[in-house]
Amino acid sequence: MKESILNIETIHECNRCLGCKTLHPLVSVVDLSKANLEQCTIKFDFYTIIMLEGDVEDFSYGRKSCDYSNASLLFLTPGESIDIDHNELLRRKGRLLAFHPDLLSRTSLDWIIEDYTFFFYKPDEALHLSLREKSKIIDCQHNIAEELEHAIDNHSKTLISRHIELLLDYCTRFYERQFITRCEANKSLIRQTNILLDEYIQSGKLKKGISPSAEYCADKLHLSSQYFNDLLYFETGEDIDEYFQFKQLEAAKTMLLEQGCTAGAVAERLGYPNVQQFRRIFKMNTGIAPDDYKLTQN
Repeated sequence: MKESILNIETIHECNRCLGCKTLHPLVSVVDLSKANLEQCTIKFDFYTIIMLEGDVEDFSYGRKSCDYSNASLLFLTPGESIDIDHNELLRRKGRLLAFHPDLLSRTSLDWIIEDYTFFFYKPDEALHLSLREKSKIIDCQHNIAEELEHAIDNHSKTLISRHIELLLDYCTRFYERQFITRCEANKSLIRQTNILLDEYIQSGKLKKGISPSAEYCADKLHLSSQYFNDLLYFETGEDIDEYFQFKQLEAAKTMLLEQGCTAGAVAERLGYPNVQQFRRIFKMNTGIAPDDYKLTQN
């Protein structure tokens, strides 16, 4: 049987489907307890933030034992879909904030919306809120809803977009807190990343000049590439290119100590364009030339 897909193109259509009146054609705050949808896959053609209230025994959306369980936040970009039949998303208590990209036009949020990288996370990389955090998000949603009750004027777009931006800033703070509370789980992921990169180096793939990407590592770890990027940077302060350069240099040190292994051979095995660039990078990072390094270790 072909899967049923509900494509919601406008905020008004979203309100109609979810049992909410339209106060503004480009933005809405919806009480999900009033929603009445058949089970299907829903695609929203606008930004969507879904807050679902959970309970202690609910480990959906990637929640771990070290996470809070008072509510979960899911973030969808325009055109992204979510399977309602699988997770009964809109059959639970919560709220949905929907805002169309046109709302952001010529606002400060329009310039930075893509900096909120959690919009590109998978549903099972959701944000899980404490009671205090949940209260803050509800306050932000309430401020948006309150502004929607005001008649639309020349200030509406600016004020609403600022309230949304404040909500997103709190989500950034809360995601960073979640990285902290997931410290041990994240360290395990970094160890797995190190194994992946070591295996990549040993595979000989670097001879083709192709370094492992964030997408490559994320796929192996069953993460979205953006979540992997953010996790790696939070734990190490480096992106994948910077982190892999460190791994290359560590591998180079080991290879240089092998009998008869020259700087040229190391450069080739590790995928450097030429030996001159390898020598420059090695000395810049270690303070010593590759050939001199061999001598200091003997």
